[in-house]
Amino acid sequence: MDADRFEDHCWRDIIAPDLIELYSHYARRTFVGPAPALLAIDLYELAYQGGNQPVPIVSRTFPSACGEYAWNAIEPTQRLFAAARGAGLPVFYTTSDTRPLSSPGAVQATRRRGVPVDPALYEIKGEFAPQAGDVVLTKTRASAFFGTPLVAHLTQMGIRTLILCGESTSGCVRASAVEAYSHGFHVVLVEECCFDRSLLSHKVNLFDMHHKYADVMSVAEVVEHLDGTATAADISPVGSGAR
Repeated sequence: MDADRFEDHCWRDIIAPDLIELYSHYARRTFVGPAPALLAIDLYELAYQGGNQPVPIVSRTFPSACGEYAWNAIEPTQRLFAAARGAGLPVFYTTSDTRPLSSPGAVQATRRRGVPVDPALYEIKGEFAPQAGDVVLTKTRASAFFGTPLVAHLTQMGIRTLILCGESTSGCVRASAVEAYSHGFHVVLVEECCFDRSLLSHKVNLFDMHHKYADVMSVAEVVEHLDGTATAADISPVGSGAR
């Protein structure tokens, strides 16, 4: 395995060479595993409030927005969705459960200022709108697995690999990736399709997960794989699946 290629990601400008060397024994071939599904984490309107501007500017009015980092991820995420749908992958979404009695109000992890509970802010952004047959799961905690029927869906469909995108890299994406790994799924994080309010947190968490729980891959690599899957499906005998 070419260690330089394994580390050829967005964190190269912040992770010191001696630390890269310390983690070198994790180097391996990364890949999209068998029987994949796409899991889109919290691509809801709240993250895009304030428009395509630096986070320090939008956060003055919209403290939960991810600003330019969210908006920069739109185009690559659209490419990922198109490839996933073209390959016939099941598509799962998560968003927050906004029902008043769904979340125990007395349980607060931090003193972070509360976020709005307007249900409209937790609708999936139009560029990634769910289609017929997609599954939208609501959750009250960070992980897509906690308190949801996600595992039941994946088990029934024979899914073995989860391709993750969405936000935030350090929060709900990380929690979902770690729990997916714990459940025995092969986890792929699409680098350009994950984002965070903090670029530092984004890079450090991708680095950490890449070396422990998931394969971080570029959108070009994942799309190339899925396009190849779609091509194979197009020429396969009737009744054979693309997954």
